[in-house]
Amino acid sequence: MENEKYLNDISEIKNLMDKSSRFISLSGLSGILAGLYCLIGAGLTYKIIYFDTTTLGNYGDLIITETTLLQLFIIAATVIVLSLVTAIVLSIRKAKKSNDRIWNTSTKRLLINFMIPFLSGGIFILFLIEKEILGLVAPLTLIFYGLACVNASKYTLGDIRYLGISMILLGLLSTWFLGYGLLFWALGFGVCHILYGSIMYYKYDRK
Repeated sequence: MENEKYLNDISEIKNLMDKSSRFISLSGLSGILAGLYCLIGAGLTYKIIYFDTTTLGNYGDLIITETTLLQLFIIAATVIVLSLVTAIVLSIRKAKKSNDRIWNTSTKRLLINFMIPFLSGGIFILFLIEKEILGLVAPLTLIFYGLACVNASKYTLGDIRYLGISMILLGLLSTWFLGYGLLFWALGFGVCHILYGSIMYYKYDRK
């Protein structure tokens, strides 16, 4: 009886330490919705840049005008904003259900470690766009986002690490198959988010 109580105490202490060092209010449902937003965005992007099917897979023949760039920027910004708002709202709701604080030291560490590679990659990609090196944009978005997930994973749910690794691998494959960047982008940000979001939802959110 005493041994059982001792084990329960250890388990409770471990859970408290885990909560204090990791942001565990991340919602799996937000990952699923983010994936759906990305797939819709990828579909709209496809219609815009591949309006002429003869250019499919050939970045050299794509016609990217200022109007097209503006449309793509609006799509990307909309997807990012929707994904962020969804993640914040659902994480706050999850934290309230479990009586956890949404903003604490773990949250700060998570954001800092995520944003360093994420912002570095974003600035680098903007430079590539300015130089009209468009073929590497899709692979590098996947790679830098994957690095950001891996870097931040030690401060949140461990599943984020595997999501990041999947993104990095898809980014490297996309670099090899340069003509199909949009497809890999949809697989990474769309399908992988839905897959890992579903796994996280069934593992953590349904409890």
